[in-house]
Amino acid sequence: MDVATMPKLGFGLMRLPEKDGNIDMEQLCKMVDAYMASGMNYFDTAYVYHGGDSERAVKEALTKRYPRESFTVTTKLPAWSLQELADRDRILDEQLERTGLEYFDLYLLHSLEDGSNYETYEKMDCFNWALEKKKEGKIKHMGFSFHGTPDLLRKVLDDHPEVEFVQIQLNYADWDNKIVCSGELYEILHARNIPMIIMEPVKGGTLANMAPDLEAIYKKERPHDSVASWALRFVGSLPGIATILSGMSTEDQMQDNIKTFTNFAPLSQHEKEVIQTVVKKMLDTPLIPCTSCRYCVDGCPSNISIPDIFNAINTKRKFPNDNRPSFFYNSLIGHSGRAADCIACSQCEGICPQHLPIIQLIAEASAVLDT
Repeated sequence: MDVATMPKLGFGLMRLPEKDGNIDMEQLCKMVDAYMASGMNYFDTAYVYHGGDSERAVKEALTKRYPRESFTVTTKLPAWSLQELADRDRILDEQLERTGLEYFDLYLLHSLEDGSNYETYEKMDCFNWALEKKKEGKIKHMGFSFHGTPDLLRKVLDDHPEVEFVQIQLNYADWDNKIVCSGELYEILHARNIPMIIMEPVKGGTLANMAPDLEAIYKKERPHDSVASWALRFVGSLPGIATILSGMSTEDQMQDNIKTFTNFAPLSQHEKEVIQTVVKKMLDTPLIPCTSCRYCVDGCPSNISIPDIFNAINTKRKFPNDNRPSFFYNSLIGHSGRAADCIACSQCEGICPQHLPIIQLIAEASAVLDT
């Protein structure tokens, strides 16, 4: 896997343009042509994107129109579709048929996270299976996309040194986010010299469409650059990044991103400080002042992981449209109590060093997370 030859901008095929409820192939082909003409050629899809039509679109917009050696395609094996060992080959063969390809350049185990997904990949022996597919020539390089905790990432990397790359969510807003842990995940991978593919660099569009006062800060510095370009340049300025995926759904987004990565300009120290100013203003939201001392957890009769629930709620307050707190919570309650399980015994409030009204806060969390 030659990271040096990979384009910094990858075309994520998860949010493709649509027309009348279907992928708009005419517009997609124009976007593919513009992207390829720029000298970039990395396409990221998955078995489940657009109900499977994303992989089919690869055949129509790419495979039928360009020589195979001119582009790179990566797709993913979904744990939630695996019921028996035979499903691994069935899905891979279906993906090859959908895309019209004989092999995938990169192949990922989709969405490793604490709990069921990782357990499924281990139960189904998917890491060794992927190595066999490499020997057969159906996969050139294998890795995984990751949505779990730093501790799980360390464990997976320790247990599976055969992994060639990892795809993580990383952006400047989530760098210190205690749910996403972008910064810590990055540091783990960078320390081990494992190439990173980055998803959600603009946080699902949150960092491309900002409040006017925040946008004004960026425009004052670089009047002719988009707000999204700041998020992409933040990630692109980090060492160890192989490719940065952008789920582009319009030709304007494509042209703007191509502009950002043509003659790419790393962030200056001053620009890094500008981003920190924006982050501080963006996150200036009243939060639960929990220090995660966890004194409240040991004696909880309902086994509620109170600090972790507060982390989820704090993230939800800062980013109301972010689904990650809900995903985190659903994983959390696989091995601990739900917020709704609180019996209001007050044990936690009696021991909390911050004197938080935990019963009230847990009830509020339940109203958000248990729906």
